[in-house]
Amino acid sequence: MPVPLVDSHCHLPLIERGPRSMDEFLAETAAAGVSHILCVAVDLPSYPGVLALAEQHPNVYATVGVHPNSERAHEPDVAQLVALAAHPRVVGIGETGLDFYRQHGDVEWQYERFRVHIRAAIECGKPLVIHTRDSAAATVEVLRAERAERIGGVMHCFVEDWETARAAMDLGFYISFSGIVTFKTATALQDVAKRVPLERLLVETDAPWLAPVPKRGKQNEPAYVRHTAEFLARLRGEPFEHLAAVTTANFFRLFSSAV
Repeated sequence: MPVPLVDSHCHLPLIERGPRSMDEFLAETAAAGVSHILCVAVDLPSYPGVLALAEQHPNVYATVGVHPNSERAHEPDVAQLVALAAHPRVVGIGETGLDFYRQHGDVEWQYERFRVHIRAAIECGKPLVIHTRDSAAATVEVLRAERAERIGGVMHCFVEDWETARAAMDLGFYISFSGIVTFKTATALQDVAKRVPLERLLVETDAPWLAPVPKRGKQNEPAYVRHTAEFLARLRGEPFEHLAAVTTANFFRLFSSAV
């Protein structure tokens, strides 16, 4: 039996399965050695579908939140997020954060949404799933200002420098690597991946995007997280079985309500 892995971040409703049912798709994923999946919400209209997957499949967990790219989304307040996160299959708040790649000009609405999510996570006691793009310094600044170290979380699909990784870990956050780390051009990111302590490391797909080598250019799927984990093990000079076991334990330590 392969050492089980967890895909700590994906978007199951967006994956094209062809003729496969969700049951068949998840059975194939489990056969590839991926024991559990975190299905991450990006807005409230699609949240019921995310939650339904977690309710129907014991190896799928859900989060609740509004992505920073959802400019015209309904803005939940702290109370609404806390109420939605009370569901036992919801293990985290997010994805949330800041994204200055697509949005420009007045982005105060992004800051306010981010603050609301942090406050909700602290209140409900469930960790944050952080998205940051072209906004690393501002993201860390908000996390510090809101004292996010009281709840912690994960910097998902990490592509930033070592200083950002260290600042996030100082606040109690884990660092999650996607298939990007396997790309030949990602040498700077690979240097960061070598330095992150194993006890703070997670792996993810962010499927259906960012398929790792050797699947690059194809639709990503949770089963492909194994390629990322194997690459990281080689990069770090660690046995794959050990990296898989520790990153899986890390996931359940961080998302402690996942049972």
